[in-house]
Amino acid sequence: MSATATTSTHSGVTQIARTGYTWLDIPAEPDFTRMRREVGARLRAAMSEQGVDALVLLGNSNVIYATGISWPLADAGLSHVERPVAVVLADDEHPHLFLPFREGTVMESDLPDDHLHGPVYLEFDEGVAEFATILARLIPAGASLATDELTGAMRRAGRALFPEAPVDAAPVVGAAKLVKTIDQIACVRRACQITEEAVAEIQKALIPGARQIDLSAEFVRRTFELGATTNMFDSIWQVMPASKAEGTWTTTGDLALPLLTTERELSQGDVLWTDVSIAYHGYCSDHGRTWIVGQDPTATQQKQFDRWARIVDAVLSVTKAGATCGDLGRAATAAAGGVKPWLPHFYLGHGIGTSAAEMPMIGTDLGQDWDDNFVFPPGMLLVFEPVVWEDGTGGYRGEEIVVVTEGGWMPLTAYPYDPYEVSDGA
Repeated sequence: MSATATTSTHSGVTQIARTGYTWLDIPAEPDFTRMRREVGARLRAAMSEQGVDALVLLGNSNVIYATGISWPLADAGLSHVERPVAVVLADDEHPHLFLPFREGTVMESDLPDDHLHGPVYLEFDEGVAEFATILARLIPAGASLATDELTGAMRRAGRALFPEAPVDAAPVVGAAKLVKTIDQIACVRRACQITEEAVAEIQKALIPGARQIDLSAEFVRRTFELGATTNMFDSIWQVMPASKAEGTWTTTGDLALPLLTTERELSQGDVLWTDVSIAYHGYCSDHGRTWIVGQDPTATQQKQFDRWARIVDAVLSVTKAGATCGDLGRAATAAAGGVKPWLPHFYLGHGIGTSAAEMPMIGTDLGQDWDDNFVFPPGMLLVFEPVVWEDGTGGYRGEEIVVVTEGGWMPLTAYPYDPYEVSDGA
């Protein structure tokens, strides 16, 4: 992939970024066989580096990552009984996949028949006992094990399930997930395109009297018509209060975000913070903008958007391989006049892949040392979501997704900022 210059506009300022990818490098449709092969190699390399012989994965996003499955209940984290489970061996190019059902499930992997199994029910003692018998056949005695979750029944089984105590699989899977292949990037880009096309239709129909749940229903229907394979979470069309005192009470004393969508009818002048996510063959979009129902922004609200855009530009100006989370946090804070432009219980930005939000998280309570020591590799995806807020307005929040490259970044999102005007200056 040859380096080239690409452009992206935010607040009317043309940003020139030296990149390692071009739009031509990203295929319109991913090569799923190549993606599974390259992802599998990355995962096994991470296992080898960390001395792990076998992974037992229960988390939906991790199973999707390891196997190439597109699971229709990807973010249904509380639906534990009916879920896929994966077993990955460091010396086997094919993972073992245990599926509770196949209706609505898209298989993008070329698993051999002897690696595709029926369901296991790990919430129950009987299911864990059966799984222990299966693992004894798959995993050699004395192998080092890692798992991402343990159900109550798995904990009760103890050494009957895992003769050697397992370690946390998060460092292994997290290290593998960090850099995306070109086909994974293609999946995320397609997910973003589907999302933006559906959201555009929702925004055009945004009028006083519309209900939040109706917006959600139309969004989900349209995204599946366009090719989405999963709706990742309950869509957010949150009406922001004019002041914190008028808003929902929180334990942090800060703004509440997100709140559940209801049958509330929207009113003229409501300020909506939107946040939606779907998946395309297992890989997520993450889309956010601020809308105003039935009218243009006030002069104060327009200035908030302008300030938000300057913050995004400041963050993008330091985004490249070799930068750190700390570099981006400092750039955002400086552009915001010395105040952190994100909600205390959230973050300035985060990664994205088989989860709508995955590592790294920028500006969290992990602390400044953690931020300063997390160095960006090329090929990592980042979602930026700063917030500008002043009492009496409703504020501005939006999201942008970029690919981190050797000399800069490349955008994956292209949605306009209506009803706000994009100025010619920063």
